[in-house]
Amino acid sequence: MSISRFVITGLSGGSGKTIVSLGLCREFSRRSIDVRPFKKGPDYIDARWLGIAAGQTCSNLDPHFLPMERIRSQFAHYSDGGELAVIEGNRGLFDGKDEHGSCSTAELARQLDAPVFMVLDATKMTRTAAAVVAGCATFEKNLNLAGVILNRTAGERHRSILEKSIRSHTDIPVLGMLPKIRNNPIPERHMGLVSDSEYDAEGYKGRERALDAVADLIRDNVDIDAIRSIADQSPDLPAAAPLWPETTPEKTVRIGYVYDDAFWFYYRENLEALERAGADLIRLSLLSDEPWPELDGLYIGGGFPETFASSLADKTVTREHVRALSEAGVPIYAECGGFMYLCDALEFEGATYPMAGVFPVTTSFCPRPQGLGYTCSEVVAQTPFFNVGDQLLGHEFHYSHCVGEAESSDFALRMKRGGGMIQGMDGLVRSNTFAAYNHIHALAVPDWATRFVAAAETCRSGR
Repeated sequence: MSISRFVITGLSGGSGKTIVSLGLCREFSRRSIDVRPFKKGPDYIDARWLGIAAGQTCSNLDPHFLPMERIRSQFAHYSDGGELAVIEGNRGLFDGKDEHGSCSTAELARQLDAPVFMVLDATKMTRTAAAVVAGCATFEKNLNLAGVILNRTAGERHRSILEKSIRSHTDIPVLGMLPKIRNNPIPERHMGLVSDSEYDAEGYKGRERALDAVADLIRDNVDIDAIRSIADQSPDLPAAAPLWPETTPEKTVRIGYVYDDAFWFYYRENLEALERAGADLIRLSLLSDEPWPELDGLYIGGGFPETFASSLADKTVTREHVRALSEAGVPIYAECGGFMYLCDALEFEGATYPMAGVFPVTTSFCPRPQGLGYTCSEVVAQTPFFNVGDQLLGHEFHYSHCVGEAESSDFALRMKRGGGMIQGMDGLVRSNTFAAYNHIHALAVPDWATRFVAAAETCRSGR
């Protein structure tokens, strides 16, 4: 397999690697290059922005979920036919799950034999930058640190000293120096970058202008041609095993999935896995009272229900319809924001908003994260989607917490790692409805999609 590729990384979160990644994706796309974007780690927001910037759907590469041979298959599958793969790392270059850096961006770069460009925040730093670059270049063997992009530089004198220091003490080229930005075109808030769907009242045009502004910044301050040249020198990768089975069964059931401004946290692989298991996917919205078609199953992903709580509460017909589907035994799978929607109510900024009322609990939004990081859980109660004894790898990232009394028998997941909902438990179950703070990746839980479709087929035949 042959494709030009590179990894963008930083020393930590907040270094500026996302802005650089977005700007590079956008600028290469503006040059009519077929860019295939990837995001390392569990992230929906950066991945969505990367996909918009590149004009292609972004895929998440996560060594926590998949062994490296499957990561290579995933990378080969979604970069096939492209000209350039841009991979944004997460956290710091060497940060992983433990002191050995397992599942780090550095490890992913080695496995994909990709050059690494490091974004270094140079705030109040000059010659020390050379020491940092030199240390990163030699910290682990077989890492191709191919260049550095200095961020938040203060002026020409500052930039001159930085470049001379790095050139004098290392053999790592400086490929760009970004000035301090007074107003970030894509601001941050809780959970990361602001959602593109909420960007501003101008909607699509405002989003596109913001990405073009980032691309202009990168074009004017980064050696784009040098980055492409280094990426073009990436060696061929060994042939990878197919990511999906070659045959796809006939579509036998209709599974709705909610995809609107409030709910859009889905791994592309989760939706594709359902289709490949035999589901005809129907896109739906919870922000509308428009009638839905007859469904055999329903998938509600995560998102920002708190931001749209008032609008969701106003759609009484839709809320009642979702509750009726649950009571009728239609299999419903909900993650994080989807779980929040299925509760009695959602508390946000001093107000309480009624939700679908499937589960007799409330979620309350907090100023700080209530669950953050990778998870490992054991299935302790039978559900349509998992068997008792299954071990699930996942992740959680939520600012709300669960309020109310729930019986221990109502939970299907015992958290071995991660917070869950209440006292180390997660995954509320009622009839054929399952809802958890926990997010899963379909490639890491290969039976999930087939079991979901099988449950939907049972529902359809029973009807």
